[in-house]
Amino acid sequence: KFIPLSIVLLVLIFGSIAIFNNNQQEKTQKNAVELNVSAAASMKDVLLEIKTSYEKANPNVKIVYNFGASGNLRNQIEQGAPADIFISAAVNHMNELEKKDYIKKDFRKDLVENELVLIKNKNSNIKASDFNIITDSSVKKIAMGEPNVVPAGQYAYQICGNLKLWNEVKDKVVFGNNVRNVLAYVETENVDLGMVYKTDAFISDKVDIVAVAPAGSHEKILYPIAIINNPNVKKESKDFYDYLGSDASKEIFRKYGFVIPGE
Repeated sequence: KFIPLSIVLLVLIFGSIAIFNNNQQEKTQKNAVELNVSAAASMKDVLLEIKTSYEKANPNVKIVYNFGASGNLRNQIEQGAPADIFISAAVNHMNELEKKDYIKKDFRKDLVENELVLIKNKNSNIKASDFNIITDSSVKKIAMGEPNVVPAGQYAYQICGNLKLWNEVKDKVVFGNNVRNVLAYVETENVDLGMVYKTDAFISDKVDIVAVAPAGSHEKILYPIAIINNPNVKKESKDFYDYLGSDASKEIFRKYGFVIPGE
């Protein structure tokens, strides 16, 4: 049987269009401006969703994230690691960069807020409604971030100090390199309890929140964002900085449990 010439021509035409579109897409991706964004590990999920929506609307931009403990990210920036934007989980790390002129002061603001919570594995029989449970003899291991580099660990340490619990629990503490490590320790039942951000607890179906940190027990948890003070700041850095503060991004932040400052 012969295939009608008209069908052959249609196949060739549509095939050519598909090849052209693929070539154009590859060309756009190849020529895309790359933005390096260093961000606190606790923002991984929400920022990945924002990346998807932003790159879809801006195919000429490729967002490359570097997630980690805010203190480590700050040190990397000071040592010359590539970064166009920094989002910290604590104000002090951003303050240090500002003092040393590593960020553009006119492009710094508080992006979102968070809360610190005590969590347990869903299989755990621990019953409590406040942080005092960490001193109980039934609790053998408690996970928290390393206070010197992990803001969530810094806040956890403040809570233990202000509630006068530290001396009783310091020998039980297992330190994590970032807040997601702490979450993983609880998820895998390697510890009895852990101190993480509320937003981390929200993304896991393996943990339950035991208690929320009492008001005044730690510094306010703010996530400042700033553009790095590079010799030639990219226009795309300013555009993405603005987009993270847009209504579209705020809606995504809220979905993941973050609070918008002033709301």
